[in-house]
Amino acid sequence: MADKNINITLKIWRQKSAKSKGKIETYKLNNVSQASSFLEMLDQLNEELINGGKEPVAFDHDCREGICGMCSLYINGQPHGPDRAVTTCQLHMRSFNDGDTIYIEPWRSAAFPVIKDLVVDRSAFDRIQQAGGYVSVDTSGNTVDANATPVPKFDADRAFDAAACIGCGACVAACKNGSAMLFVGAKVSQFALLPQGKVEATKRVQKMVEQMDEEGFGNCTNTRACEVECPKEISLENIARMNREYLSAKIGSEQ
Repeated sequence: MADKNINITLKIWRQKSAKSKGKIETYKLNNVSQASSFLEMLDQLNEELINGGKEPVAFDHDCREGICGMCSLYINGQPHGPDRAVTTCQLHMRSFNDGDTIYIEPWRSAAFPVIKDLVVDRSAFDRIQQAGGYVSVDTSGNTVDANATPVPKFDADRAFDAAACIGCGACVAACKNGSAMLFVGAKVSQFALLPQGKVEATKRVQKMVEQMDEEGFGNCTNTRACEVECPKEISLENIARMNREYLSAKIGSEQ
């Protein structure tokens, strides 16, 4: 069936600042092409608002190619909307019908405070990454070419799958506890599976988990909502691997 233009009603969370009290506001938007992306639809809305002398809706976006993880929106009660394995920028208006009402909200987590409208502060993820999500490289002149270090294909594939995490925060938004363990598990796993990450393995997992707790994220209760809503389909196995790494590191540090 060919794409057509539809008329929709938008219920959007508006909040002027982090300290302001927000509320849902209603907008009617006509002649929206079903071939357009969800963010292009919001661009259309903002153009109408600006032309009408009104404040446009603030929302995060960057690459619009499903890579940067910035376009994080809660759409009709689902992170990134109704489609599976896509980011908000990859969601198209053909997923909606003429006359639909669409609710759009920011992530809801104490660790992701709202900055304005649909924009949240996700710098907690940056601080977790900075706590241990890296490897130190010998630059003394005796460096070893990475290609010279053999890595079993099975381990390389799993590390690559974990590294696909874009840090969008959908896992946190989907979790009833606001847990970030899928994100942290992915970031721990991508190094734990490779020989380059073994040197700092024990310090890495302890520091990242401690920072996660300090940021106020909830704990995991294995409801699997994070795995279902992850646009990159990061496996729950990464949480199990992180737990093993953490337990092993704690036992080792106490001996």
